[in-house]
Amino acid sequence: MNATPAVRVPQSDPGAAYRAHKYEIDQAVARVLDSGWYILGKEVAAIETEFAPIIGVPHAVGVANGTDALALALRALGIGPSDAVATVSHTAVATVAAIEMVGASPVLVDIEPDFFTMDPVEFERAVTARPTDSPIRAVIPVHLYGQAADMGAIAAVAKRHDIAVIEDCSQAHGALLDGRRLGSFGDIAAYSLYPTKNLGALGDGGIVTTARADLAAQLAALRHYGWRERYVSDFVGVNSRLDEMQAAILRVRLGLLDEDNRRRQAIATIYDEQLAGCRNQGLTLPARRPGASHVFHQYVIRAEDREQLQQHLRQAGIGTNIHYPLPVHRQPAYRDRLATGPAGLTRSEQAAATVLSLPMFPQMTDEQATAVCLALQRR
Repeated sequence: MNATPAVRVPQSDPGAAYRAHKYEIDQAVARVLDSGWYILGKEVAAIETEFAPIIGVPHAVGVANGTDALALALRALGIGPSDAVATVSHTAVATVAAIEMVGASPVLVDIEPDFFTMDPVEFERAVTARPTDSPIRAVIPVHLYGQAADMGAIAAVAKRHDIAVIEDCSQAHGALLDGRRLGSFGDIAAYSLYPTKNLGALGDGGIVTTARADLAAQLAALRHYGWRERYVSDFVGVNSRLDEMQAAILRVRLGLLDEDNRRRQAIATIYDEQLAGCRNQGLTLPARRPGASHVFHQYVIRAEDREQLQQHLRQAGIGTNIHYPLPVHRQPAYRDRLATGPAGLTRSEQAAATVLSLPMFPQMTDEQATAVCLALQRR
C-alpha cells in the first residue's frame, strides 16, 4: 500500500507565526511572568488601547474568545430571550451559538453567491416577513474569509427597521471597505483571536469594539460578573476575560497585522495569476467586492469535484480544508429548528457543497504557493 506523502504545504500553520517572531513573543511572555499580574492588568488595557484606533473607534474590550465576544455584544445591546437576530447559515457555528447563548432566536438568511456574505435583499425580506410580535432586533453580518459584507446596504436596511448591527469580524481583522476598517460600520463589532486568525493569539481570545462609551462600559462589566465595583455585581455577568499572557502576545502580532495581511494578499495574487487557466476546469476563484480590501483569512475556491480534488492535493502533499462543510441549519444540533428567510438558503447549501480552502498563512513562501498551483494544474 502506498503511504500518503508528507504534507509539504499545510493549509494553515499558526506555529509559523510564533517561529517567525519568537524573540519578541518570548520577551512579551517573560514580561508578563515577571510582572506577577496575570488577569485584567496592563497588557489587556494596552491591547484594548492599541486595537481600537486601528479599527477607527474609541473603545475596545478584551474577552475570552470570539463566541463570547458576540454573545456579550448582544447582551450589551439588550438582546435576549424573545428577541430575533438575523445572520447567515454559511458561517462558523459560533455565530449562531452566540445568539442562542443569550436566549435569542436566530433567523438565517441566504448569502450573495460571489462573496459568501449576507445578501442585503434577503435580509430585508426576512425582516418584513417576521410577525409583528417577534421582530428582528439585531443583525450579525459575517465578514467571511476576509471578505467584507455589503455593509452600506445592510446598515441601510437595519436603520429603516430600527435594528442593531453587530459585525462579526472574526475572519477580517484589518480589512477595509470604502476606506474604512471593518468593525467601524455597526453599533458594535466582535472578533475572535483564535491562533489561525489574521490577528491570532497562542490560545483563545476575543475582543469587542464600539464607538459608544455606554456599550463599552456595559461590556467591561459583563465580562467580569457584572462588576463595576469589585465583588459587587450590578447585574448578572460572566467570567470572560482576555488574560494578560495572550494580550501581550497579541500586542506583538498587532504590530504585524497590516504586514501580514499584505503578505496574504500577495499569496492570493500568486494563486489568481497561476490558476487563471484552471477556470475552465471547473474551478471558481475568489471574487473581490468592489471598494473592499479582501485580507484572505482563507483563499476559498469552488470546485464541483471537491472530494476528488482534495484527495488529489492530499496525494501531492498539499493541505486543504473546508470552511464549512455543512451550513448551520443542516447540522444535527440545529437541523429543522431554525427560522430561515422566505427565499430559503439554496445558495448557502450550494456553497457548502463546493468550497475548498487552499493553503493560506503569512509565512508561506512564493515557492509553496507555486507548488499548490502546480498541483492544481496537474490534476
